[in-house]
Amino acid sequence: MRFTRRLLLLAASSTLVLSVAVLPAAVLAQTQVQPSDPWAQSASDIPVDSNVRFGVLPNGMRYAILHNATPPGQASLRLRIDAGSLFENDDQLGLAHFMEHMAFNGTTNIPENDLLQILERLGLAFGADTNAGTGFDETFYRLELPNTRDETVDASLRIMREQVSEALMAPAAIDAERGVIVGEERTRNTPQLRAQKAQLALLAPGQRISNRFPIGDLEIIRNAPRERFVDFYNAYYRPSRATMIAVGDFDVDAMEAKIRSAFESWTPKAADGPEPDQGTVAPRQPETSILVEPGTQSLIQLNWIKAPDVDPDTVAERREQTLRGLGLAALNRRMAEIARGDNPPFLGAAAVYASLVQSLDRTVLLVAFNPGGWKPALERTEQEQRRLIQFGITEAELQREITEYRTGLENAVNAAATRVTPALAGALQGSVNGDTVFSTPATNLTLFNAAVADLGVDEVNAAIRTAFQGGGPLVLFTSPVEVDGDAEAVTAALNASREVPVTAREAAAAIAWPYDTFGAPGTPAERSEITDLGATLVTFTNGARLTVKPTTFRDEQILVSVRLGQGLLSLPRDRAGAIRAANDVLTAGGLGKLTEDQLEQALAGKVYSANFAIDEDSYQLSGATRPSDLLLEMQLLAAYVTDPGLRPAPLEQYKSQYPTLVERSRSSPGGVLGQEIGSLLASGDKRFANPAVVEVAGWTIEDVRSQLAAATADGPIEIVMVGDVTVDDAIAAVSATFGALPARPAAVPKPVGSDEVSLPAPTSRPINLTHTGPADQAIGMVLWPTVDAVNDRTESRLVSTLNDVVQLRLNAELRERLGIVYSPSSQASSSTVYRDYGFLLTLGQVSPESLGQYFEAIDTIAASLRNTLVTEDELNRARRPAIEALRRSQAGNGYWLRQLQGLHDAPENAEQIRTAVTDIEAFTPADVQRAAQAYLKSDRAWRAQITAESAATPAGQ
Repeated sequence: MRFTRRLLLLAASSTLVLSVAVLPAAVLAQTQVQPSDPWAQSASDIPVDSNVRFGVLPNGMRYAILHNATPPGQASLRLRIDAGSLFENDDQLGLAHFMEHMAFNGTTNIPENDLLQILERLGLAFGADTNAGTGFDETFYRLELPNTRDETVDASLRIMREQVSEALMAPAAIDAERGVIVGEERTRNTPQLRAQKAQLALLAPGQRISNRFPIGDLEIIRNAPRERFVDFYNAYYRPSRATMIAVGDFDVDAMEAKIRSAFESWTPKAADGPEPDQGTVAPRQPETSILVEPGTQSLIQLNWIKAPDVDPDTVAERREQTLRGLGLAALNRRMAEIARGDNPPFLGAAAVYASLVQSLDRTVLLVAFNPGGWKPALERTEQEQRRLIQFGITEAELQREITEYRTGLENAVNAAATRVTPALAGALQGSVNGDTVFSTPATNLTLFNAAVADLGVDEVNAAIRTAFQGGGPLVLFTSPVEVDGDAEAVTAALNASREVPVTAREAAAAIAWPYDTFGAPGTPAERSEITDLGATLVTFTNGARLTVKPTTFRDEQILVSVRLGQGLLSLPRDRAGAIRAANDVLTAGGLGKLTEDQLEQALAGKVYSANFAIDEDSYQLSGATRPSDLLLEMQLLAAYVTDPGLRPAPLEQYKSQYPTLVERSRSSPGGVLGQEIGSLLASGDKRFANPAVVEVAGWTIEDVRSQLAAATADGPIEIVMVGDVTVDDAIAAVSATFGALPARPAAVPKPVGSDEVSLPAPTSRPINLTHTGPADQAIGMVLWPTVDAVNDRTESRLVSTLNDVVQLRLNAELRERLGIVYSPSSQASSSTVYRDYGFLLTLGQVSPESLGQYFEAIDTIAASLRNTLVTEDELNRARRPAIEALRRSQAGNGYWLRQLQGLHDAPENAEQIRTAVTDIEAFTPADVQRAAQAYLKSDRAWRAQITAESAATPAGQ
């Protein structure tokens, strides 16, 4: 079971895994919540997770508390308000979201700007650990606590209480925040958002959801008086609409007492606001709408809509979802197989069933294609959907989907004890928002097995036919270019396709896994341990190298990386070779003996994955698995090294998409940045640049094969393995795979100068790039050269700390004082491979008129850091969140997978790993000033801006 595949299936049927047919008595006995409780389980026969303490304060505020010690000593808090943009009056459009901002801008007992500083001193970073969000039907506030000490928990609960009951909404603060909201609207005004608005206009005309996007109306945002904020706040920020969720490594009784102490005295200040009238789903006939929007994907959606299902979350309800989900999963697998074939009619297609915020339910069939290819894409998608409706899924298909889901559920049960706290808090919030029962993985598996024990294809086929009933199809055609034909032409093509007869699908033959032996198992020749890091280093007689670190962070998770060759170091500077396409075509091409579809069929029910990437100094295959599938995972990765499929179809699909992707990137400043930044920051070095369209057009699969084979033919293979594994099991799995391969030739010396790359030269005036999107969107950037981290990372860590201080200053100056940037950012990068290659880069999306202010503010911030010592308080507010984030990372397998790479060649890096936290803790204000004086020099700065082609004069020049 590939993880990416699993996620797609879960997205298609969000609650499939909880569905049941019959509840065993032992499971029913777990239900402990009484029917009088205002939770979903009170109206359901689905057992709730008894480890969660559900409660209600006398004022009506609900809370859900769960002890969880992964990672240890940390906690996640979520405070949800049962109101979002759907609850706004016509003269309040955007104020639910605006109100979320104002909750951070001064309360009765916490002056403006103090709130974030209090949290920063406790180790929480704005954005990463301190955040909020507004949707159609909820507003939430989120804190990720680095520890559960009383001072941290008490301060966090006090702040959240103040936010929801004591926001001042001072007129001056509202006026200051208007520019930030306008900046956020500018940032979010993407082609994708405009396509979503067109979608809801088609699906829900006359319903509230069609004109209640959370970002709101700019006219109201710019001019709404304070009274409208107060009206919304008092009507909907009230105990009866609030739910506190607390998950983490704490005593549940103590947390419950703290929540009660913080919130019991909260009383409403006005009458409860009315529930919004969502409108009704009107009867609909087939309809087609075309939206030409530069920057969007060429996409056709076929929608069938019906009234929303608002029944309680029950066994019967979830069983219905299960049957529908299994049928859609089979259809989506068929679509994926078509997309991976030779000369496919589309890039991808999938069906999803979703409920849109209690406004309507819909089944949507989506198909993506290259511009101009809409007719064959539409025809094949329609006919494949009709084939499913007419002939249904086969018994073999049903059993395969059941197997896939059961495997995921079994893995979830085995990993339940080490589920991570933020994910659990998010899941609890989701269950509250969706009014569903929060149940355990063990219960989910038991219920699923009961549901599918006697399930036949007839029931599933009946459910899938029901899914495609309703008003419609309502066809939305989004395209980045003018469409060859109008809405009537699309409708005519759809109607003509329906007249084409379809036949039943042929049953696929069973496929065996052919990569179970690679020769005589290898023998370890050397073994050593780095005790304090918990790592064991093994070298096999054939030269293969293994670094393994057993952990207890996540049950049932093993992460693996396989590194070989020299990566970008081996590539030419002056051209982009076809090997660059290997990122997209290697795993998509399957293996020599199995296509990608055959591989998935052969490994049904297994937990495995494989990804390929070209890194700075290696080519890397990576994957994730569980202990019982470890040998299979290593067989898979070894097969990709020794017998890759590299078939033409994935390359041809990549080549056909590439020109459109490049063109789409030009429709926004962020897209241009993503397309050009690699080349800009490497002074045109082709190794770091996206290839030109003409280069990609000339690539052949033979080029990819020969270049990849040559680049990975020599030098040792390094395997790093981290997670729920023993050293002996890791050695055994590698011995049977990579350790069994023939010895490889010694590594060819890296080309002279290959570890050199140049940053762009300083500029007195910004260089200007252009985009084709809205004229009010622009980006400003300033970069300073810093230092590499090739041998010693201490100085680069100092630069990173300087960067954290810069980020605080950007937030205070650009967002809070000037209000010209919604989310200013600063980032530091220091290469561990390329000498003298490191930089600190600031970036902000602004209006073109504000570019001058942006560059002036950046210069002022840099000068102040050069000329004046930061305070100890500011330094701690910058570095404590960074330290806590680092410690959180160190409690995860992904961190160690990255850190342990290369230890065989550079054992001295172990010391660099050890000092990651202590280095940062040791820096002083004087160190930060020294770094600013050394690196943030105005005559070393490179400046750039991205403005619209329609802009008359680049504003930053």
